Amino acid sequence: MLRGRAWKFGDNVSTDHITPGRYFHLRSKIEELAKHVMEDADPEFMKKFKPGDFVVAGKNFGMGSSREHAPLALKVAGVSAVLAKSFARIFYRNAINVGLPVLIVDTDPIDSGDVLEVDLGSGIVRDLTKNIELKAKPLPEFMLNILKAGGLVEYVKTYGDL
Repeated sequence: MLRGRAWKFGDNVSTDHITPGRYFHLRSKIEELAKHVMEDADPEFMKKFKPGDFVVAGKNFGMGSSREHAPLALKVAGVSAVLAKSFARIFYRNAINVGLPVLIVDTDPIDSGDVLEVDLGSGIVRDLTKNIELKAKPLPEFMLNILKAGGLVEYVKTYGDL
């Protein structure tokens, strides 16, 4: 069970919003890049955010370039999961591959600052602030196994092939 605060963003959050292009030179220093996640969407994000919190968004989260640094930087920054109405396909798969949980759910009822509990196995998202329960599209078992291993590379190192 994951628990943390929600930080809400709108539709069409691009990989450039997640990891601004001006920090591209930090791509081999992911811990440094992670200090700047979501900076172009909310310059104060990393000052408010605490490890374990959630990024919550509308439609098409992660659109744009296919840089896997975007989901990896979110993971390294301590984002426990990204909840959105929909994801850009390449971002969604890159997130799973690097071990960042992503759930498709109607995020309209969630506001920034709400305390959430997320059960990845069942797809249940509980907004403890509003005392409501949302049902996310559950992740397939093989994706949950990749996430539990810490990402695709760690999964393959531990278990061999999929």
